[in-house]
Amino acid sequence: MRRLRVFSRARTWCAPVLLLVALSSCSTPDRLAGPEAPDATPNPLLGSGSGLLGTGIGGGLLACPAQPEARASQEIGPAGGSLQIGPHTLVVPPGALAAPVVISAVAPSDPVVSVSFAPEGLAFATPARLTLSYAHCPLLPSLLPKHIAYTTNLLEILQLLTSVDDLLHRNVSAGLDHFSRYAVAW
Repeated sequence: MRRLRVFSRARTWCAPVLLLVALSSCSTPDRLAGPEAPDATPNPLLGSGSGLLGTGIGGGLLACPAQPEARASQEIGPAGGSLQIGPHTLVVPPGALAAPVVISAVAPSDPVVSVSFAPEGLAFATPARLTLSYAHCPLLPSLLPKHIAYTTNLLEILQLLTSVDDLLHRNVSAGLDHFSRYAVAW
């Protein structure tokens, strides 16, 4: 009887893991021939691991259907303020900037969730808070823990930021100490 209970618990635990492993070997639309095909080329927008959608579990940018480009611009000063870029939000706390600055942001129409900020390199005395929405992304990869990644303009991950992943609202937040390009990674 004890062996039956142990087997039942193991089967309950193993099913989700086996599903993730099976999905990690699936092809993506840009790899229809499969990862072993000689002409299969990795998608540079997905990072080095390509996550569930490619060759391994995790380690890349979260692949999502492209959304329309969103742009926003606003002057924010020492009193702080916020900027809404489509479904994404930047909150600059009071005291983070010494003088008023016109902040611009673009959320491009890409197969990843990302936002580029200008003026590039702008530094904050206290961190600003960036919240990126992944509500339009596929559900299964959205259930895995996510981070905001500091990236190059070509979406190469430079650093994963300490982030808070809100699965209920399907967004992820992190503090920023400077401007650059940021994307959702897992």
